[in-house]
Amino acid sequence: MQRYSKKRQSILECLSETKEHPTAEWVYTKIKSEYPSLSLATVYRNLSMLKSEGVIRSVGTVNGQERFDADVTPHIHALCTKCGRVTDVAGISVPEDIGKIAESTTGFTVLRTELTVTGICALCSKEGKNNE
Repeated sequence: MQRYSKKRQSILECLSETKEHPTAEWVYTKIKSEYPSLSLATVYRNLSMLKSEGVIRSVGTVNGQERFDADVTPHIHALCTKCGRVTDVAGISVPEDIGKIAESTTGFTVLRTELTVTGICALCSKEGKNNE
């Protein structure tokens, strides 16, 4: 494992220890007490560097904020279009040949495969039923 500054290592550990697929602001809030001089810009810069190194990945922009994941193995995300929750889908894996199929049908050179299903999460569905 590559050695990082203490702040960058703390940012990576924060991401690695959660399944929340957090925003930069969430990470900032979690580790700010550990590093009082930490700025949100520093968190953004370090997340960008970790992402470009392939150590973490972006799940995409949800409700206007980029979300991050320390699990860079191929897996499926479920995205709630109501609250923005991002959840890993357990029990199913990304088909290994999906990249090859995409390459052969589109001519693209596939660099990474990401699958996301969208819908309404159980909590939002439950809330919606209570409001009716």
